[in-house]
Amino acid sequence: MANTYYFNKKSTNHYTVAFYNLENLFDTKDDPHTLDEDFLPDSEKQWNRSRYEKKIFKLGTAISNIGFSKTRKAPILVGVAEVENKSVLEDLVNSKHLKGKNYGIVHYDSPDERGIDVGLLYQKQYFEVTNSESVQVLVDNENGMRDYTRDILWITGNLNNEQIHVLINHWPSRRDGAETTAYKRIVAAERNREIIDQITAEDPNAKIIIMGDFNDDPSSQSVKNHLVQHDLFNPMEQLLTRYSGSTNYRNQWNLFDQIIFSHNFHKYEKGKHSFSDAAIFDDDFLKIYKGRYKGNPFRTYIGRKYIGGYSDHFPVYIKLRLN
Repeated sequence: MANTYYFNKKSTNHYTVAFYNLENLFDTKDDPHTLDEDFLPDSEKQWNRSRYEKKIFKLGTAISNIGFSKTRKAPILVGVAEVENKSVLEDLVNSKHLKGKNYGIVHYDSPDERGIDVGLLYQKQYFEVTNSESVQVLVDNENGMRDYTRDILWITGNLNNEQIHVLINHWPSRRDGAETTAYKRIVAAERNREIIDQITAEDPNAKIIIMGDFNDDPSSQSVKNHLVQHDLFNPMEQLLTRYSGSTNYRNQWNLFDQIIFSHNFHKYEKGKHSFSDAAIFDDDFLKIYKGRYKGNPFRTYIGRKYIGGYSDHFPVYIKLRLN
């Protein structure tokens, strides 16, 4: 139930920063350079224009609602994963519920074999991008060959005139087993640490937000021991329970989607942002409402079967207060 206090206010000094894995947001065109054959009109999944437009509309609806009941505005920063290219993000920001928000896009094509990338949507009236780059994560597979995974997107910008750094991630998957592939996510965690060290070497007081689909939980070695050290805080640690998470596999909840930040977001300083709270955005409309998967994220496909939902992940978010 939304807090009435916020509902009566037109706007607040709270801002939502979100992350959302969009679950295979592919266009319907064949890209000869990537493995996108599953998401074409003549594929087994029959990924056609009408299904694509329905998904774009639904994702736009979901994003516009993240944190809205408290802040009275759509999220000002949204990190996204599993997008095929920049054009799908352009379609998304021009969809019915987002087009009035004046979202900018930061996106680079990364070397992932399936052609899926990460990106950032940002409301231009609140955030100004001053620099962005794509940082490679070099990891080998079990046979010593390079495993082409997603780059880290590093954005520097001014949020309501305060400089912040944002790192957006989508770490290597668990497809071949969580333990077998754990070393790959440790490599990705250490690559983030290298960027963080580079940032703080230049500015020891830099404010940093790291977000993404880590394919690991807050308690996993990659996150807890290799990424989150003395200088970072992970508010997501408290959110994973037996009954809730951001994604569900074989009736077990995981919280692979996380937003982590530097401790200076706990500090109160006039004109600066401080951390308010963190949550999983799992409103009922994002859930499967009946049957054996009841309560799970309402996804686009279950296997090859089209069910026409949003994503197999719930978005996660933090609220920042401008003091």
